[in-house]
Amino acid sequence: MEQNFFEVVEARTSIRHYDASHKISEQELKDILTATAKSPSAWNLQHWHFMVFTSDEAKQRLLPIAYNQNQVTEASAVVAVLGDLEANKNVDDVYNPLVNREAMTAEVKDILAGQINRAYENDVFARDAAFTNASLAAMTLMHASKAKGYDTCAMGGFNAKNFVEEFKVSDRYLPVMLISIGKAAKEAHQSERFDLDRLTTWL
Repeated sequence: MEQNFFEVVEARTSIRHYDASHKISEQELKDILTATAKSPSAWNLQHWHFMVFTSDEAKQRLLPIAYNQNQVTEASAVVAVLGDLEANKNVDDVYNPLVNREAMTAEVKDILAGQINRAYENDVFARDAAFTNASLAAMTLMHASKAKGYDTCAMGGFNAKNFVEEFKVSDRYLPVMLISIGKAAKEAHQSERFDLDRLTTWL
């Protein structure tokens, strides 16, 4: 049963042990990823790509790269979130449809394209943008999964270099994180959150 947003935020935890017998359907994953693709991104360039691991063979290949974390093989699926280092190449695909239906002028598109391409002359900017925007999508993916009744865990502990080599990832993309998706077999470790007063400065 789907939950409202605040229930999802309250219920989401990092699950590391999954019911290995549970299968998630391709359509459920597509529903989650469709919602994920609605995430915000700078200039709407949509700086993400997803590699979806569902087969036992693929997850076994991933396991040593993820330092043998058991959730890789126990989870129903693992999604690798990749950041796009060349998201400026998405400009035409993002803006031409708007120009064609007169929701944006060609002049405005050209101004934005100029800003974007100048920004992407800086490799540090491109890398930071890839991480930041892909991370926005990753959080949406975890919330969408929880709304569908699935649990997740974001994993930063993996060998990115080996991942790229094993799965022949294009130089255009860099691995940002792995996210396991499945049905919890054990509850999450107990954790605490800081009080709001510690986290905020009001001006």
